[in-house]
Amino acid sequence: MDTNWAAEQLQTIRTLMERSALYRRALEPIMLFAGALGVAAATAGLLLRLDSMRAFGGLWLGTAAVAVAGAFLIARRQAIKDHEPFWSPPTRRVAQALLPPLAAGMCIGLMSVLAEGGAGFVLPLSFLWVLLYGCALHAAGFFMPRGIKLFGWVCVTGACGLLCATALAHKDLHLNPHLLMGLFFGALHLAYGAYLHLTDKEENAA
Repeated sequence: MDTNWAAEQLQTIRTLMERSALYRRALEPIMLFAGALGVAAATAGLLLRLDSMRAFGGLWLGTAAVAVAGAFLIARRQAIKDHEPFWSPPTRRVAQALLPPLAAGMCIGLMSVLAEGGAGFVLPLSFLWVLLYGCALHAAGFFMPRGIKLFGWVCVTGACGLLCATALAHKDLHLNPHLLMGLFFGALHLAYGAYLHLTDKEENAA
């Protein structure tokens, strides 16, 4: 039993190393798609003044659902294009790493919306979502290119830094939750997607 388990782990690690380039190619369009979606959602939230708990939660939970569905379709298309099985053992490990923090964020968001929490909880909820998302990326980074783990750290440290600044400012900082979400789920994703695109071009040129 132990020998079989060890062999399976070695095979998974070998497959992950072989597929690092495939994951990187799939990440670029996923990051650009998620970033554009995040910027669009933040813009809609600001223009339409979706500031209540129900409106804010509904907007961003819906955006997250579209982003997850889009990422799934993009990754599946990339696997088919490269003649690779989509739901392979390495893919399952990545999904298992992402699932707990993302599921926790979804449940907290749903409970907040259904309970019709006050508008004062909107900003803490946005911080919590960014923190959980950063934890999810960091966990997935053990099975994917190291840039994902660093991206997770950026989300965690950025959210913690802004949260501390808000607390120390005694509510004088006046952060807009939509801007916060747009920064982390929009602008940062676009920046990472652009970085992947540029470095891919440099590697291909070399």
